[in-house]
Amino acid sequence: MRTLVTGGAGFIGSHLVDRLLKRGDEVVVLDDLSTGSKENLAAHEGNARLTFVQDSILNRPVLEELVRHADLVLHLAAAVGVKYVIENPLHSLDVNVRGSETLLELVAAQRTKTMIFSTSEIYGKSSKIPFREDDDRVLGPVTCQRWNYSIAKALDEILALAYYRERGLPAIIVRCFNTCGPRQTGQYGMVVPRFVDQALSAAPLTVYGDGSQSRCFGSVFDVVDGVMALLDEPRAVGEIFNLGSDEEVTILSLAYRVKELTQSQSEIRLVPYDEAYEVGFEDMQRRVPDLGKLRSLVGYRPKRNLDEILMSVIHEARGRAKGVALTGH
Repeated sequence: MRTLVTGGAGFIGSHLVDRLLKRGDEVVVLDDLSTGSKENLAAHEGNARLTFVQDSILNRPVLEELVRHADLVLHLAAAVGVKYVIENPLHSLDVNVRGSETLLELVAAQRTKTMIFSTSEIYGKSSKIPFREDDDRVLGPVTCQRWNYSIAKALDEILALAYYRERGLPAIIVRCFNTCGPRQTGQYGMVVPRFVDQALSAAPLTVYGDGSQSRCFGSVFDVVDGVMALLDEPRAVGEIFNLGSDEEVTILSLAYRVKELTQSQSEIRLVPYDEAYEVGFEDMQRRVPDLGKLRSLVGYRPKRNLDEILMSVIHEARGRAKGVALTGH
């Protein structure tokens, strides 16, 4: 199969490229390297079945040419990370809305099977736990830039479903919940690699707010398993699926766990949201997915627990510090 992966040099995208090449696909990666890195694809250097195109999802002529030759499209190209979205609001909206709109228009014209990667941010600050795919969304005011990402990704989902219903586009939507693992960077606000880097460098582990907010951290390898299972399931077309883990942990507990696993002497420091992001920043207290829909369709169950996920990130970070490339599962 000839597969186009937009954002394929990013964290999740590069792991999907690994799996697609392993199963024998010809893979084309489109990435502008704004948040991705060619190092994430270094293991495949010289592989004739991998083509890398450094360009933007906003470059319509390039995108049109790539889509024309694709049998399958995985759309991950996006401005991601709370910190990045807040600091780059216009660019983030441009990429996440106009880029996705252009892609969907092109794939719909030839009915190319497409998976849209969405986010748990969709649910906003809803207090109905766990989040089910058909639950109501609860968002804050438009003056709080935090919600820009949620709104943009919701529009992507709405467009994909509209093309599915009106144009017959075979689209699948996955909402990823706090995916973690090797190759993820803490540069754009991702908490696990940030904590690990701080712990290994003996810097304070900075916990935003009071740390009582909770999340569910899923392994990127489990997420890839879920994606591949959905791609092979015809009944997934036209549907939305939560994807990740439902093992819940508070951010303060996460900091202590990282400190214990790294045997770090770092202190844990609470940082007010206004200082970490912007005045008026809002966060959701809990974020837990209902994985029942995915489980009933493809039998999905996360295989890796939180400690295994954290150790994979710690192992890679230590190897990186020693100049060693690590690709283990």
